[in-house]
Amino acid sequence: MDAARQELSETIDRQADDLVAFLSRFVATPSPNPPGDTRAACAVLSGALEAAGLEYEVIAPHPEMPNIVASFEGGAGAGPHLVLNGHIDVFPVEDPSVWSRAPWSGEVADGRIWGRGVIDMKCGTAALLHAYRLLHGVRHRLKGRLTLTCVSDEETVGPWGARWLVENMPERVLGDVLLSAEATGRHAIYFAERGVFWLTITVRTPGAHGAYGHVTPSASRIAARLIGDLAEIETIAGAPSDNIAAVLARAATSIDASHGEGASAMLDKVTLNVAMVNAGVKNNMIPARVELVLDVRLPIGMSKADVMPAIAAIVARYPQSSIEHGEVLEPNWCDPVHPLVDILQANARALTGVRPDPIVCLGMTDARLWRYAGVPAFVYGSTTEGTAGIDEHVEIADYLHVVKAHTLSAYDYLTA
Repeated sequence: MDAARQELSETIDRQADDLVAFLSRFVATPSPNPPGDTRAACAVLSGALEAAGLEYEVIAPHPEMPNIVASFEGGAGAGPHLVLNGHIDVFPVEDPSVWSRAPWSGEVADGRIWGRGVIDMKCGTAALLHAYRLLHGVRHRLKGRLTLTCVSDEETVGPWGARWLVENMPERVLGDVLLSAEATGRHAIYFAERGVFWLTITVRTPGAHGAYGHVTPSASRIAARLIGDLAEIETIAGAPSDNIAAVLARAATSIDASHGEGASAMLDKVTLNVAMVNAGVKNNMIPARVELVLDVRLPIGMSKADVMPAIAAIVARYPQSSIEHGEVLEPNWCDPVHPLVDILQANARALTGVRPDPIVCLGMTDARLWRYAGVPAFVYGSTTEGTAGIDEHVEIADYLHVVKAHTLSAYDYLTA
């Protein structure tokens, strides 16, 4: 048995209380985005690195959204460059009064750590920081290089976090492979993400007093019909490559376990979410303007260009309408057959009895930025259940499992 590896595992067990206290403090330091100010939460992370005597750099292209980059060379010779990435910002809280525990408390109770962002993704970011800290202690046994990036501005897909680092410091942060601890559930390792693009459709009519419906069409009624017609795009199916299709077919049970029943059946389809409908200014006026904000999700192997002609044709049926294009994040994937995947699967199974399958993420993570750059990127983390919801929480055992799984997997990869 590898004595250093065994010591890593036992150290995590011994430090369990400290690890939980750290995550509690991290969660109790608010970092909602919007507005996106992560300075205080960043200081919690940098303080832990300082306490461990580890060098790091704070890189803040936006002064309120700092990023941490830390890196060290292994002492056992040449090897791959493994990057660990987590984000610091979290979703905001709409109404704290409906929570049973204060959303920014980081309370530890009932075998759980409670608070906004503990799932997405302070649990994962804390786990990666501690994996990095622990691996530095055995760096003489590691080959290659290990880098930690803790970033801001992820929740709004903004330009000041991982996107800035990848675009401006690729030689430091891209590496040979990325490992993220975003939430996946124990059944899944994400090797791919569906794409998404956003559109705003505006319907304009003259408008009028509510009593004068005979003088103008109603923008809201037109918009209602348009919404109904837009459902037609959900009949468009993707065509993933044979190898990706085979991987997903084998993982159907795990996909449903990770994302909810029915997820596996819709992964290869286009989906449409009418995210916002903004209409009217007064209850006795016929709306002259309605704004529809659309969230369109794309399967692997499909791009926005494959779907836009169908959307444009539907909108063209309504001459009062126009389209404004927003952010586009194309689908992204890497080869699910990778040594790091095998290592993650083996460690997860040894620790929990569950062997996670490589699957496609329904949402988006910073891992896409590495895949866009041609770097394999994989994600494994805590439960997804309750993400961004009321009373968000993570079981302590789940958090400690993520710490151990990432520490041991990074060790195994850098000593292989």
